[in-house]
Amino acid sequence: MGMSRSVLAATAGAAAVAVAGALLLAPGPAAAVPGPDVPHHVREGAGRDTGRDAAPVGAGALRALEVAEPGLRKDGGYPRRTALAPPPVNPADKSVKLGLAPYHSLAPRLNALQGLGDRVSVEIAGRSAGGHDLYLVTVTAPETAKEARDQERMRELIENRPAVAARDRHVKAAYKTPVFLNNNIHGNEWEGTDAALRLIEELARAKDARTASLLARNRIYVNLTANPDGRIAGTRSNANGFDLNRDFITASQPETRAMRRITVDKQPAVMLDLHGYVNGTLIEPTTPPHGENYEYDLFLKNAYANALGMEKAVNGLGYTPEKDGVEPAAIPFRDQEEGWDDWPPIFTPQYMPFHGAVASHTIEFPMTVNNRSYDTLPVAELRRRAAINTDIAGAAMRAALDWTHTHRASVIADQIETFRRGAAGEAQRPVSEATVPGVPGIGPEDVYTTTFPRAYVIPAGARQRSATAAARLVDHLVANDVRVERARSPFRAAGRGYPAGTYLVDMHQPKRGLANVILADGRDISADVSTMYDISGWSLGLLWGATVDEVTGGAVGVDGRPVRSAAPAGSVARRGDLRLRLDDPRELAAVNSLLARGVPVRRAADGSALVPGSARAEARAAAARYGVEFRATGERSPVPLRRTRVAAAVSAGELFALREMGFDVVPVSADVLNAGFDWSSADALFVSSGLDLARLTPAARAALDGFLTRRGTAVVASGAAGAAFNASAGLLPVRAVEGNGDANGVVRVVNSGRITAGAPPHTFVYSPMWFTDLGRGVRAEQYYASGNPLVSGHWPAGADGTGGPRDAAGRASVVGGTSAYGGPVVLFGTEPLFRDHPKGVFAQVGRALLLR
Repeated sequence: MGMSRSVLAATAGAAAVAVAGALLLAPGPAAAVPGPDVPHHVREGAGRDTGRDAAPVGAGALRALEVAEPGLRKDGGYPRRTALAPPPVNPADKSVKLGLAPYHSLAPRLNALQGLGDRVSVEIAGRSAGGHDLYLVTVTAPETAKEARDQERMRELIENRPAVAARDRHVKAAYKTPVFLNNNIHGNEWEGTDAALRLIEELARAKDARTASLLARNRIYVNLTANPDGRIAGTRSNANGFDLNRDFITASQPETRAMRRITVDKQPAVMLDLHGYVNGTLIEPTTPPHGENYEYDLFLKNAYANALGMEKAVNGLGYTPEKDGVEPAAIPFRDQEEGWDDWPPIFTPQYMPFHGAVASHTIEFPMTVNNRSYDTLPVAELRRRAAINTDIAGAAMRAALDWTHTHRASVIADQIETFRRGAAGEAQRPVSEATVPGVPGIGPEDVYTTTFPRAYVIPAGARQRSATAAARLVDHLVANDVRVERARSPFRAAGRGYPAGTYLVDMHQPKRGLANVILADGRDISADVSTMYDISGWSLGLLWGATVDEVTGGAVGVDGRPVRSAAPAGSVARRGDLRLRLDDPRELAAVNSLLARGVPVRRAADGSALVPGSARAEARAAAARYGVEFRATGERSPVPLRRTRVAAAVSAGELFALREMGFDVVPVSADVLNAGFDWSSADALFVSSGLDLARLTPAARAALDGFLTRRGTAVVASGAAGAAFNASAGLLPVRAVEGNGDANGVVRVVNSGRITAGAPPHTFVYSPMWFTDLGRGVRAEQYYASGNPLVSGHWPAGADGTGGPRDAAGRASVVGGTSAYGGPVVLFGTEPLFRDHPKGVFAQVGRALLLR
C-alpha cells in the first residue's frame, strides 16, 4: 500500500541461460546482459507435454521454439518453459541506483533460472500499460500433463463442488496448496522483486528434503514485478498514471486484469503483496473496519497465525533500531487501533479472499528508499537500505511458505469451507474469541458482517435503464468469476416479473462475497471509525449505470443458462433516422467515433444525438464496437454536434476516462501553459488539478483569457481546484463550499438539468463540495438528496460539527451556466470520473463537453 492516502534466436536464448549462477543475484548494473531487441516472445514445446521427463532448459533445449503471445497456459505439465526476449539495456532504470535488478535484467535471469533444473517455470501473464511483459514464475515439483490436469480438476472441485471436495480424500492427500507472491505493484517499492529472485534460485538449487517436500505439496506463483513501468521510471503508478493497488474491482488497467486472471486461474490460498516503506515492518491483518463480505473468522485465524510466523522471521534477522535503524515488525490488528483497514476491495490482499485466500497480507518493509530519499541520500546508504528491505521481504516470503506447508491441510480445508458456505447460502460466523481461538484482542469493533440477498437481478427490456451498461456489468462480473445466468423464459422474483433475457446472480454460489461487494449498495461506516486509509464506498450496482434489483428472500426458480459473456447490446433501427442516447460512456465513445468519421450528427432537445439514416452503415459499425442502441426517430434539429478537443488539467483517472469516451485530450498544466500552448488545438477546457492561475506568466494568462473569450469555448471544472479556477477566472458567480476533505462514498442525488438528464440517481464523492449563492444565469444541474444523502462510505462531519452530509443535503452538487465571456461552464462538486470507476456517471462530463 505504501503510506500515501492521500524469439529470441536460439543462440540468444542459450547465451541467456549460460549466465546462470553469478548473474542471478548480481546487483544493479552488473546484472545487465545485452541481448537483441526482438519484438516476439517464444515458448518451447507449445502444444506438447513438457512435464516430468522434459530436459532442463539449455543450449539444446531452447532451439525448438514457437512464437508465444502473453497468456497463461491451460494445458501441459510443469515445468512450462518460456524463452524470454530481453528488452534493450536501459541504464536509466531507477532500480540501478539502488543496486537492485533493473527490468531489462529480469528476462535473462529468468531464462537462467529455468536452466537450473525442473522446478522453475516462466509464463508471460500479460503486458503493462507501457508495453512491458509481466512475468509469472511457478516453482513446484515437476508434474506430467496428467498430474497437472488432476491438480486442475481438484482446484475446480474445491471451488465448484466444495461440499464434495471437503470429503474427498484425494484432495486432502494430493492437492498442492497455491501460494501467490505479488511484488512491486507500486513501482517505486522495488525490493520484493529482488527477494523473489533469490527465493526462486534457492528453491531451484536446494537439495534438502524439506524443500523437496515443500515443492511436492505446494505450488508457488510469483508475479515478479506487477508494475514494470513504475519499476523502470521510479514511480508508484504505471505508465497510465494509475495506482494499481487501488484498481481492483474496477480493473481498468492491463496489469490489474492480468493479476485478476492469475487469481481466478490459480485460486491462491495464501498471498503476500510486497510493499514499502513502514518502519517497523508492517504485516497484516489490519485494524477495523473489516470487509463485511468476507468469511472473516476463517481469514483472521489463518492470517494472524501466518503474520506471527513472518514477524518472528523478520525480527530474527537481527536488525535493530540502534545499529540499523530498523524497528521491530508490527501487526496492525494487534498493535494499532485504526487507520490501516481492510474495508475496501480495491487493494490486492483485500481482493484475494473473495477468490478463496484464507491468508493474504500487505507486507511493508521498513527502510525508505523512494521519493525524496531516492533523490537526496548517498548511493551507499540507499543500497544499504535496499539490501535490508530485500532481506526482510525474503524472510517474510520464506516464513509464509513454511507456515503454509506446515498447515497445508487446514489451509485447504478453510478455503473449501469459504466456498462451501457461499454455495450453501449459510450465514457468516461473526468473529469472537470463541469462533477464532488463539487470536487475542477480538472485540465488538472487529465484528463486520452482512446479510446476503438471495439473488440480484439485472433486468432486460423496459425495466433496464441501459442495456449497454447492463452488458458491461455482466461481463465484468463474469471476468471476476462470479456466476451469472440468463433467463430463457420470463420469471418472477420478489413479486416482480422479468422477461426472457434477464440476468440473474444467484447468491448461493462459492464467490458470493465478491458478487455482493460488487453489486451491493454498501454501508455507511461514518460512525464506526474516525479515520479510513482509502475509499469507503464503491457500489457497481449503483454507479455503473445498469438497473440492478435485489431479491431478499424466497427461492429463485429460473430457467437459465450460464453466461460466459453478455448478449450483444448493440442494435440499429432498420429504417429512418436514428437517435443515440448519451447516458453512458460507450454512447459518448460511439458518437465521438461518428463525428471523427465526418458523420453529420445533431443534438436532440433532450441532449441525445441524432444520426441521419444515410449513415446507417457507420451506425452499425459503432453499435457493434461499443454495444450501443440506435433507435428510430423522426425528430429534426438544426443544432450540430461537433468534435470536441479537450485541454485537460486533470488526474490520471480522469484523463483515462475522457479518452475512454472518445475525446481528443491534450494534458495541460500551469507549466505547460507557461511554456507556450497552442489554444487553437482545443475547443474545451477541463480543470480539476494542476492549473493555479496565480502561477501563470502574463503571456500564458493572456493566451488563456483569449481562449476563454473565444465563441463557444466550454469549461468544465471539478473539485476544489476546479472551483478555485472558476473563481480566479471569474466564470460563474457561485460560492463553493467544501465538506469534510477526508470524506468519500456513494451518494443519492436529484438530477434536474440537461447535463444530468438520464443520469442515475447516485454518484460518487471524494472530498465532497456543494454550491450556494447561485448568481444570475446559474442553474443547478444536480442536487444532493434530502436528509442524509450518503448511501455508503465514510463522511462524518468535521471537528466543528460542519461539513457532513446533512449540510450538503438539498444543495447543488453540479451547476452550469454561461460565463461572463459567453461560453458554457459546468462545475462539479462530485467526482464523476474518479479513478475511471463510476462509469454510470461519466456521461455527465461527456455531455458537458459535447453539448456546448
